[in-house]
Amino acid sequence: MEFDAHVHTLRAGMTVEFPAEAATLEYAQQLDKNDKLSHLRDQFLLPSRLSLKKKALDGTIPGTPSTDVTSNPGPQPNGAKAAEDDTSSIYFVGNSLGAQPKAVRRHLNAQLETWASIGVNGHFTTLQDSPLASWQDMAEDCARKFVPIVGAASPSEVVVMNTLTANLHLMMASFYRPTEKRHKIILEWKPFPSDWYAIQSQIEWHSLSPQTSMVEIQPDANLYLSTERILAAIDEHADSTALLLLPGIQYYTGQLLDMKRITAHARGRGIPAVGWDLAHAAGNVELCLHDWDVDFAVWCTYKYLNAGPGSIAGAFVHSKHSGTVEGTLSGYRHRLAGWYGADKSVRFNMAKEFQPTPGAPGFQLSNPSSIDLASLTAALEVFGMTRMTDLRSKALLITAYAELLLDRVLLDRDGQIGEEEAVFKIITPRNPLERGSQLSLLLKPGLLDRVSQALVENGVVFDARKPDVIRVAPVPMYCTFVDVWNFVEIFKRAIDYD
Repeated sequence: MEFDAHVHTLRAGMTVEFPAEAATLEYAQQLDKNDKLSHLRDQFLLPSRLSLKKKALDGTIPGTPSTDVTSNPGPQPNGAKAAEDDTSSIYFVGNSLGAQPKAVRRHLNAQLETWASIGVNGHFTTLQDSPLASWQDMAEDCARKFVPIVGAASPSEVVVMNTLTANLHLMMASFYRPTEKRHKIILEWKPFPSDWYAIQSQIEWHSLSPQTSMVEIQPDANLYLSTERILAAIDEHADSTALLLLPGIQYYTGQLLDMKRITAHARGRGIPAVGWDLAHAAGNVELCLHDWDVDFAVWCTYKYLNAGPGSIAGAFVHSKHSGTVEGTLSGYRHRLAGWYGADKSVRFNMAKEFQPTPGAPGFQLSNPSSIDLASLTAALEVFGMTRMTDLRSKALLITAYAELLLDRVLLDRDGQIGEEEAVFKIITPRNPLERGSQLSLLLKPGLLDRVSQALVENGVVFDARKPDVIRVAPVPMYCTFVDVWNFVEIFKRAIDYD
């Protein structure tokens, strides 16, 4: 099995020539046997087909000894056995909410025991045998763990706080400094709505018009946002642009943008600030934010980072913005300030003069939730068991394998790929270097509800975007090649159903 050779080919931006037997279950099983990251799946609790039907809390957790599916199982749909119904689901929705790390429960219990046992002293005390730092040090501990994930030069370039959109507003308050000449924000054609609202409201906050200050980069007919189009937009509006703000990965199509090249081009054209929304990139693809000279970036932690629904978010601020700045009362970069952004050495002095923590932590406003940080700490520990390079390598191969099997469905069914009349088409870029772990499938009009129902009934957890798109993400940490094979078999039956 040429596992490593396939990865090498994909990292070169080329298509893998899979063997004729690649569409067999045995081939998928062999890929799993050669997967160096297969052990990471054991670090997660994946919903089972049975647990997905749960209507009330009953004290059972899928994949743990406490789960009891043998007592009074009752009739099963389609004659399936209870034991079969309790197999793991095909969890292909890590681009929306990552699976729960098993360590989360232990970390939350440790946090609750600390709070109950020593109360307020937990801010400054680390109990023996606890997996957690003291509360005041937890965010900094998470920042250290983020350094290799986002490509920061040091923990001082990372801060863990708030939520993604709140952090986006904080970053824009500091980095979007419009003038009469420079007032535009360059963005993509279809940002996640929250980004759109944030950008629009920031422009209006400065008494400007979104109609004249928002520059949307339009895609081609295949919804592809080419680097050339982006660079051309930068060239056209460079003299009037105050901020370039783009997604690392476009949430709808799954396209990965060339952040390094785009950032460098914007910098060369004199655009004052370059920011990135990494909601779908952090924990998914390799990032080098410091080396790419990115001014700021924001991300959530509940997708590929697996910290739980609505979990605390992260932000990056390049170290070049940490120095003193003339013309500000604090002597530091303009920002919306709060007491928790003050340096730890003076934070509890309650002084009126703001002395920010150097770097990104100086953008903090308030005390971060230790409950959220406990969950995030558990999630980041799994990343400490591997490297982003290895995760990316598997992601490249497992996504290419999914693409291959889906293409064969079309070839077997229609004899061709990508035609307008096809029952579905992949709208994620074919170039493996231009996508992460997600494939977006554009279905023929009217198929979404039927296909979605069939997938759900067969234990597939995925994301649907009306009117006609389903997004599937075989996340490398806990998804298998057999998961991909099973998904495609279910999907094939769903689209062929009459």
